[in-house]
Formats: sequence, C-alpha cells, structure tokens
Amino acid sequence: MDSVTQAVLGAGIAGTIVGPRYGRKAVIAGAVLATLPDLDVLIDYGDPVAQMINHRGFSHSLFVLTAFSLFLVWLAKRLGLNKPGEGYGRLWLAIWLVLITHPLLDAFTSYGTQLWWPLRPTPASWSSVFIIDPFYTLPLLLGVLVALLIGPTVKVSRALSVLLVVSCAYLFASQLAKQRAEDRVNEMLAAQGMRPVAMFSVPQPFNIVLWRVVARLEDGDYIEAVTGMLDERQPEFIRFPSNAALGERLQPREALEGLRWFTGDWLRYDEIDGQLVVSDLRMGIGTGHYSFRFLVGERDPASGQWRAVTPQYWQGGPAARDMAALQATLTRVWKTATPLPLAMWERRMTQK
Repeated sequence: MDSVTQAVLGAGIAGTIVGPRYGRKAVIAGAVLATLPDLDVLIDYGDPVAQMINHRGFSHSLFVLTAFSLFLVWLAKRLGLNKPGEGYGRLWLAIWLVLITHPLLDAFTSYGTQLWWPLRPTPASWSSVFIIDPFYTLPLLLGVLVALLIGPTVKVSRALSVLLVVSCAYLFASQLAKQRAEDRVNEMLAAQGMRPVAMFSVPQPFNIVLWRVVARLEDGDYIEAVTGMLDERQPEFIRFPSNAALGERLQPREALEGLRWFTGDWLRYDEIDGQLVVSDLRMGIGTGHYSFRFLVGERDPASGQWRAVTPQYWQGGPAARDMAALQATLTRVWKTATPLPLAMWERRMTQK
C-alpha cells in the first residue's frame, strides 16, 4: 500500500495500544516505524526486473520484522523508555503489530510480498485492494488526526480501535467481492465451454466494486474480463495468447525466471520490431495498460535467435498512466451498461 496508508495504520495501532501511556509521541512513532520496511526502495539492485522482484523482500519478512521488534524493545529497555514499574510486554506488542501489519497489508495488493523471506514460495499476493484505496485509508487518517489534535486519551484510543476493526472488515469485504467477481467470470466461461486452469483477479483503481479477472486456459491463452458488483449483465472480456514459446527461446534466462517466480508466471510475451517485451498481467487497468512491461531480449537478425539483454522498462507502448483510460475505467464502476474498449486496448500491446 501507499506510504500514507501504512503510516496511519501504524499510528492507529500504536495509539490504540500504548497511546494513553505515551501520548502523541506514540502515534508519531507508530507512523514512522510503520514506513520503515519500504526503505528497501533505496537499494539499487541493478535493473528494473531485479528491483521489482527484490522490493518487499527481506524488509517485509515476518521473521526479520519479528526479530527487529525484539531488538527495539530491548533497546527501549536499555534506554529506560518505559515508565517505572511497567513491563515491556505491551510496548513490544505495539511495536510488533506496527511492523508486521505493514507487509500483511501489502499482501492484500497484487504486487507480491515475500512474507516468509528467506524462504522462497511465490510472494503473497491476495490481491483484493488497490495500492491506493481512499475507502480504507480515510477513516483511519481522520482518527489519527484527532489523536494528534487532542491526544490519544483512553476514549480516543478506543475510537481508534473501532476504526481498526472497521479497516479489517473492509479487507474482509474486499475478499468477498473478489470471490464474487471470480465466480461471475467462471460462470460466464463455463456457459461458453471454457474451463480455466488458473485465475487471478484484481480490483480496479481506488475501489473494490469493479474487478479485472485474468483466467489462464488449458491451451495457454488468457481470458481477461471486467465485472462489477453493480453489474446486471455478463462481464465484457477478451481472449489473447500468452506467447510463452517466445520466452522459452530466450537465453540466458535468469532475469526472466526471476520474474516468472515473482509473478506466479502471470506473464504475456510480445515480439515488437525484433524485441521481446514481457508484461506482468497482474497490475494495471488491463490489456494495453499494464503497469510493468519490460524489454528482456532482442532477436539476432542474422541467426534469428533470441538473446537476453539487461532488462529495461518498456517505453514503446501506451503507459498504464493513460488518463483517458483511467477515467473510462473509473466511470465504468457506475456506468455499468458501457463496456470498456478491451479489443482496442489490446491492439496497443504491440504498438510503439
């Protein structure tokens, strides 16, 4: 999630657990501590693919953050920061929760979070909230601002705890909406005689009402569909190939294999003017507007063989920042009778 959301979540947790004891400084410390895991963005891993797959790595590990919380409470004890006669259990609980809720909240987005680093399962991507969701953030933000204004008194801390429960309820609702979106697409595909072998769904920007669902078919093709909780009609959808054979021909494959692991292999390959472009299907508002596209290979004009190049962001096609497409997507939330132009967007995938 974005840094503001992480900060207000950490501030809310600290204000709830230790706010009445430590005052406003607990709220401020919680906000600062909650943003620390994202400092890994300052590490240069050499190229955009390595940067992508290593972000939310060791600094988001539940193991590392638990150890770090123990170190911090030990340091607090050495510095005598707790009040006389009080133990450090409540302080440790506050620090631990502030730290570990950061990667847990990140895991609700589609990016991928390495919760179990240094173990290497596919990064967690529960994908039920957008990276910026004002409906999640604003109630917590208002509660934290009140706590800073009048101080985290017992009543304010109780109010913060209620807002934290509401935020958890919102995440639960997002999972229910996600399941409903996938069920609708499954029903549509079954009616057309198609059976997906895997499915990935993601909310569209800033809400949990409109969803994009990507389904992998047995022949390797993908179905990408859009459906909303307010819809009374079938989802709009488009079918396109993964072109996975292009990726198999690339040598060497280290960067590509890392990307396959990180994304759970939700990738599409395109040859564009003798260059191999790979797209992460999980993020963005849809075909033609994916957030992460990389140039990973070039075709040798003499031999016709593919060779790997140092990965670069692909700048040739329309970016996911296309404001007209974003506006159309947001409008689609309530204008349910107007389908998105998926076929037109898909044609942009191989355009410079």
